[in-house]
Parts: sequence; structure tokens; C-alpha cells
Amino acid sequence: MTPILEVKNLNKTYNNFSLKDVTFSLNKDCITGFIGTNGSGKTTTIKAILGLILKDSGKIKFSGMDMDDNERKSKNKIGIVLDEGYFYEELTLKEMKNVIAPCYTEWDEAVFSAYIKQFDLKLDQKIATLSKGMRMKYAVALALSHHADLLIMDEPTSGLDPLVRSELMDILLNFMKEPGKSVFFSTHITSDLDKIADMIILIDDGRIIVNEEKDELLDTHALVKGDNRFINEQTQKLFLTLHQSPYGFEGITRKKKDVRRLMPDVLMERPTVEDIMLTYIGGNNNAN
Repeated sequence: MTPILEVKNLNKTYNNFSLKDVTFSLNKDCITGFIGTNGSGKTTTIKAILGLILKDSGKIKFSGMDMDDNERKSKNKIGIVLDEGYFYEELTLKEMKNVIAPCYTEWDEAVFSAYIKQFDLKLDQKIATLSKGMRMKYAVALALSHHADLLIMDEPTSGLDPLVRSELMDILLNFMKEPGKSVFFSTHITSDLDKIADMIILIDDGRIIVNEEKDELLDTHALVKGDNRFINEQTQKLFLTLHQSPYGFEGITRKKKDVRRLMPDVLMERPTVEDIMLTYIGGNNNAN
């Protein structure tokens, strides 16, 4: 696979938090889910990539070019959707577009107009009057109207109802139909990624702890449920996480063959992305 963005040994230190040698690549034709709890380092990583904060050290390349040396050229091909917003509340949608459009050499007014129509937005409406869902759609319209190759989204579905979130997933899948496109989707709502993500990167306390293809990650783990009589000193070691109650147990394992052999009557299911995330950052963790 060909990387579109490469992050190597990225470090940023604050008083009570730091990114620690964050390293990963984003591939072309790939939707990468960037997951972790609030405060894990997702937004700090994205802001460092975009140059919105100064990194302490590390290298970031976009399409093989060092972003420090080619910042304007790189950002021209990156679309951005940030949860915290970056709009002037008293401007209309048209006025805000007129501020942003000149920043991009490949701005396409026809594409922008088509998205505005598709999303049923009104150009004369003030940004302050937009709902959370309408703001997100407007941000997406701006991000996709200058022929970006990489779309970076920081918590775009936070606070949105399930219908609008589903619409956004469809928009992203449609964007990915064009060859060479990529999406970097930061979220703590991991159910959004079960349907659309190709890769999963998990960050916790400023460190990358999982970086794998989503299907391979889910296929190599299993959610196991059964009666407590199956849990003993030997079988307990088969689980990364194990939770027991008077009604039975539930756990995550990577040792599926051993579980089938030693616990033949238990129920084994494919885990969700959230199950995996909680396995590696949650409590009662038996993983080494």
C-alpha cells in the first residue's frame, strides 16, 4: 500500500499530558479510524499534523513531502472537519465560504454548490443558527470542495443523532469511490467505524497501542460468553480481559483455538471495535 501521510516519532509535551513517539502511516484508498477515550491524544495528534500546534519533535510527510517544508502545498490537498469548529458565528454560509475558498488553489465552486444543494443548506443562513448536524454537513461541504486527497475529521459525529451520523458514513463511502482518496477519522464513538473503517489506530495516554487492519483485528479476537464453571486457573489465562458475575462470564481472547479446545460449550462471537478498545485500555486487563 502507498502511504499518503506518514507520522514518525511525533512528540508534544504539556504540563499534564504528552504525545510519546507517535508513529503511524495512512494509506491511500483507506479509511483509518483513530480511536481512544477523551483526553487520549487524538486531537493533539491531529493539531500537530495540521500545524495548529507546534510539535516538540518528529517528522510528518504528506505524499512523500516533508510538511514543514511544503506546508501550503500539502494543506491544499487536505480537507479538514474539526469538532470544535472554526467558523465566524455572525457570518452567513456564503460569507464564510468566501473567507475559506481563496485558501485553496483548486477550489471548485460547482462542487461546493452541489454539496450545499445535496445537504439542503441555505447560503444566506447565519452560521450561529445552524444545528450541530447542519454545521457538520457545512464543514464537510467546505472540506470536499477543493479536490482534497486526504480528509481529516476530528470527532465529526460527536453530539449528532443516529440518522445524521449514518448520512455522514454514506458521504465518506461515496468520497472513497474516487481512486487515491483517504480518510482519517478520529472518534470515541467506535460504532461509526464498525461499518466503514479499513484500519484501526488506538491511542491511549499519548501512545499508539494498536495499529492494524480492522478485519484482521476483529478476526483474531473473540468475545466469549459462558457459565462460570468453565473459568479456572488454566482457562483464566486465555483471556485479555475477563468479567464475571453471578450469571456467568464474558471475556476477550486472542487464543480462539485454545478456548474451543478447553471450553467447547461456550459462546464465541466476533467483537466490535469498542470491545477491542476497552480490552486494551480498560480495567481488569490480563494482557501482557
